[in-house]
Amino acid sequence: MNNIEAVETVDVVVVGAGQAGLSSAHHLRRTGFEPGRDFVVLDHSPGPGGAWQFRWPSLTYGKVHGMHSLPGMELTDADPARPSSEVIAEYFDTYERTFDLRVRRPVDVRAVREGPEGRLLVETSAGTWATRALINATGTWDRPFVPRYPGQETFRGRQLHTAQYPGPRAFAGQRVVVVGGGASGTQHLLEIAPHAAATTWVTRRPPVFREGPFTEDVGRAAVALVEERVRQGLPPKSVVSVTGLPLNDAVRQGLADGVLDRRPMFERITPDGVEWSDGQRVEADVILWATGFRAVIDHLAPLHLREAGGGIRVEGTRAVADPRVHLVGYGPSASTIGANRAGRAAVRDIRRLLAEEAVAA
Repeated sequence: MNNIEAVETVDVVVVGAGQAGLSSAHHLRRTGFEPGRDFVVLDHSPGPGGAWQFRWPSLTYGKVHGMHSLPGMELTDADPARPSSEVIAEYFDTYERTFDLRVRRPVDVRAVREGPEGRLLVETSAGTWATRALINATGTWDRPFVPRYPGQETFRGRQLHTAQYPGPRAFAGQRVVVVGGGASGTQHLLEIAPHAAATTWVTRRPPVFREGPFTEDVGRAAVALVEERVRQGLPPKSVVSVTGLPLNDAVRQGLADGVLDRRPMFERITPDGVEWSDGQRVEADVILWATGFRAVIDHLAPLHLREAGGGIRVEGTRAVADPRVHLVGYGPSASTIGANRAGRAAVRDIRRLLAEEAVAA
């Protein structure tokens, strides 16, 4: 850790400059906190755009489901045919400059630990900050999850995760097994199928397709289920995992064509493909793991916030074990609209906490 002279002192540190971090920074700025003096936003990415800047080129803006504008600035007139990585990176860049958020990047946050005088010490690749409150908005993109299966290391083909997905043309003429029943898995299949020699779709549970519009009531019910998990200290599930997959025209066509013909999870991986418990086999050149992500929270480990269930117990956005720590974009606030609301709620709580400290002093 840096010596005491190198420590910068602020009221709030925001870790991450995706939707959740920028929303939080906006609400800090709007309520009188000055960037650089009162708060700092630290982001490890090379440029603006959060995780969006790393999305595959074939994920055009028109294919993005439910991208909600940041508070105070609408995203308008975006070309639906452009890659979402470009559209949203440009939008975030404009947003940061318009509201003068002064994001520091690239900065890797290595650890957050208890500091002197009731402050938290945020140790990073660019120095150390002593802060009275922390907004953790690190998302999940940097922690792709790949489950373990017997024989995985013997597979002679290529294995990759959604995080490394290069677009459909990279699979031309290949036999591809796509693992995962979420939105990414179905999107990958529908894109890859016209190019691949063959595709096989496997999921742990039968996929649930949702008819009808995604109403506010449906969204609220889904968020409530995820919220209950984090309130119990369990690792959060995604909101999508409890809402089901939207049954749009592309999905209907995929079901009709047999592309979205789901098989149960295989038992083992062989050098040449995958095998089920009944002896059935599928040969494969590629296994594409569309198996989701986990929350990026290891840097919070020195604070001992995790519960026995493996997650951080959260009420609203506040970590129950430490009211100075807020998790925005975690669990129920992982959606883009949820991140906006959570950023506002976190700042409201932090203002209250700092005011109480001032009175006590």
